[in-house]
Amino acid sequence: MNNQDDALELLCDVPETHGDVIDSVRRDMPEEDVLYELADLFKMFGDSTRLKIMSALSESEMCVCDIAELLGISQSAISHQLRILKQSKLVSSRREGKNIVCFLADEHVRSIIAIGLSHVTE
Repeated sequence: MNNQDDALELLCDVPETHGDVIDSVRRDMPEEDVLYELADLFKMFGDSTRLKIMSALSESEMCVCDIAELLGISQSAISHQLRILKQSKLVSSRREGKNIVCFLADEHVRSIIAIGLSHVTE
């Protein structure tokens, strides 16, 4: 079966709409600007380096130099990705002496990662 056959399988045999279903879904759909924000959030999960950082931080708080060592990436590259993750409110940090310790911003981030991993490994 080729891609065109796959696409045809997803077509209704009789093109009729179901107004009650459409109306119900339309009422419950998030606003367009909220969906754009959600799309931007999911873009943060589209980069393997950022995913590695968040996956590591889902296991433990870590300083930047430890993340760099763990992933085999320069501290400046890690710092750049962490800045992007902080701007998206996925990662937070605090200073401890001479170190910057990073951690996931909240349990939602940990859940998103766990659910995504569960989905791809089932």
